[in-house]
Amino acid sequence: MPDDKILKALKPKNWNEIKTNDSWAIFKIMSEFVNGYEIMSRIGPCVSIFGSARTPENHQYYKLGVEIAERLTQKGYGIITGGGPGIMEAGNRGASNTGGISVGLNIELPFEQNSNPYIDQDKNLQFDYFFVRKVVFVKYSQGFIVMPGGLGTLDELFEALTLIQTDKIGRFPIVLVCREYWEGLIQWLKDVVLKEKNIDAEDLDLFKFAETAEDVTDVIDSFYKKYQLKPNF
Repeated sequence: MPDDKILKALKPKNWNEIKTNDSWAIFKIMSEFVNGYEIMSRIGPCVSIFGSARTPENHQYYKLGVEIAERLTQKGYGIITGGGPGIMEAGNRGASNTGGISVGLNIELPFEQNSNPYIDQDKNLQFDYFFVRKVVFVKYSQGFIVMPGGLGTLDELFEALTLIQTDKIGRFPIVLVCREYWEGLIQWLKDVVLKEKNIDAEDLDLFKFAETAEDVTDVIDSFYKKYQLKPNF
């Protein structure tokens, strides 16, 4: 681990100064990786839950997100989310409800995304760089639960699928929740992308569908039943 005194000496008084100096950005990027790795490496097996930040508390998807997180924590998994509102809050809330591990990987955005109140205080990480945050998501997750969401959710889904498809990471379960929401996208992959031979038919087996919290935990359990559950790092 880099010496704290060295990092402190290298760190500018104001990180915003690095916006005009690319070389200083290297040290900020490094500090985000070091901080993320140091905290996450102590936590143990976790599952990430993704979905829209715009989903209100009274929505069925929010309620389902809470239930999924509750069930997963009862199975011994921690929950990782992007740390914000909507589905992310639902995931952290479900983990908190059962006394499970609740991690938030928050990102600084122009509209100032704030951390939701259900994240464990010592597991609330802040990032400026999306690519660093995504590395931490993938490195420390035993599975991805992908609930209805927008561009950010799609980005995280296809990032994971690409890394698995290209053998850059080992395979882990990816669960698309609420088939009706995803059906149009998957049909397009079949009718257009597969037809044009831009993917293989086997690539469509990299994910599973689930409708209920029980379905989600069944997918995760069935994947790991032949392995001893342990961190993937």
